[in-house]
Amino acid sequence: MTTETQEYDVVVLGAGPTGENLADYAHSTGLTVALVESELVGGECSYWACMPSKALLRPPTALADARRSPGARQAAGGALDAAAVLAHRDEYASYWKDDGQAAWVADAGIDLVRGHGRLAGERRVAVDVPGGGRRTLTARRAVAVCTGSRAAVPDLPGLAEARPWTSREATSAQRVPGSLAVVGGGVVAAEMAAAWRALGARVTMLVRGTGLLPRMEPFAGELVAEGLTAAGVEIRTGANVSAVRRPEPSGPVTITLADGGELVADEVLFATGRAPRTDDLGLETVGLTPGQWLSVDDTCRVTDVPGGWLYAAGDVNRRALLTHQGKYQARIAGAAIGARANGQPLDTVRWGSHAATADIDAVPQVVFTDPEAAAVGWTAEQAERAGRRIRTVDHDISQVAGAGLYADGYRGRARMVVDLDRGHLLGATFVGYGVAELLHSATVAVVGEVPLDRLWHAVPSYPTISEVWLRLLETYRSTA
Repeated sequence: MTTETQEYDVVVLGAGPTGENLADYAHSTGLTVALVESELVGGECSYWACMPSKALLRPPTALADARRSPGARQAAGGALDAAAVLAHRDEYASYWKDDGQAAWVADAGIDLVRGHGRLAGERRVAVDVPGGGRRTLTARRAVAVCTGSRAAVPDLPGLAEARPWTSREATSAQRVPGSLAVVGGGVVAAEMAAAWRALGARVTMLVRGTGLLPRMEPFAGELVAEGLTAAGVEIRTGANVSAVRRPEPSGPVTITLADGGELVADEVLFATGRAPRTDDLGLETVGLTPGQWLSVDDTCRVTDVPGGWLYAAGDVNRRALLTHQGKYQARIAGAAIGARANGQPLDTVRWGSHAATADIDAVPQVVFTDPEAAAVGWTAEQAERAGRRIRTVDHDISQVAGAGLYADGYRGRARMVVDLDRGHLLGATFVGYGVAELLHSATVAVVGEVPLDRLWHAVPSYPTISEVWLRLLETYRSTA
């Protein structure tokens, strides 16, 4: 085996959105950077998560919106063209080719190294390159692990042989199954149940808990469940899967439940959590345990490795398993690596330029179901557990004029969580049609810790759904 050794300031493992951004920000500070990728440049988000899933979900939402509007409803009586939706999805997944993103890496002045990279001791990465051979990359300043996460599939009898869908298959399947069982009640489960039901599959959700979206405000899961049920999805709560079997490779799957019941479906999707992609990463060479999540400080520097040279950003550190948060961490980490390398002081105070504070206090997330669920910051339960003195304020979104104009029979709800001692928002949640675009205003309010007395002067345009902000503030002031 031939071995080539090359030195860089920074070596980044993983060329998904997090790795790309970290490499770019570190390079912008004058450092040389190598970006190592074993699959497709662009990572999970581009090919098996954010982009293809939203490409599947947007057409049915657009059709549903049309059917909720008089005049448009009469012109929107047909069914979705499933083949056209899948082709649209393929386009947004770049047909699972990374030529464009690889070209961006080259244009940015970053060296792309294709192959499987593993840590090989302090500041060293060994890359098994395609076709044989190995390259050893040494890092003068830092190595950053941005390898993300993978679907966590439970160890159930018969499951491996049954070839279940995970999020990857659910976003890249080339045909619509006649029936689909979805195991799970979180974001991936809800979104994929919505998408494949809209494309014509009979969908049954098997939810272990009592409802959907357990990490959001309870009403979010309730309203999303109502929407899925209205679309024809069957939701079974308290359903624990004990075994799976697919006797014939091309035949249906039988799911056995803990209560003795069975469900037969053409395909089964397990959306039951994520695990870090660190099991074959050489962590043992730097004193860490393969397969573990990597603990980091607010600059995304790994805390359990001496010398301060190892960083971990994105899903792999488990702070916030969302693409936009990974990219945020990448900006923070890339800037911190550059500052340390150039002997510059770091700004690591809360909300400082080298501290990923938003991971703790202001994580935004949208669930692209119909209705949408959008939230940022803390839920009421999380705030109470943290010992905050809070007040929640709710409002029926259908009561603002913009909602009625947006859709006949609009259903939705908004909540803000107020810190009573400091007079600003700790969190906000919106559920309804078209509420995703309300979320950034809430994110700005939470991150900026805008006093509610000042927020009162942020006048919403009329007639828009954003008028719900005024109604929330009116309710808060009238009952203070």
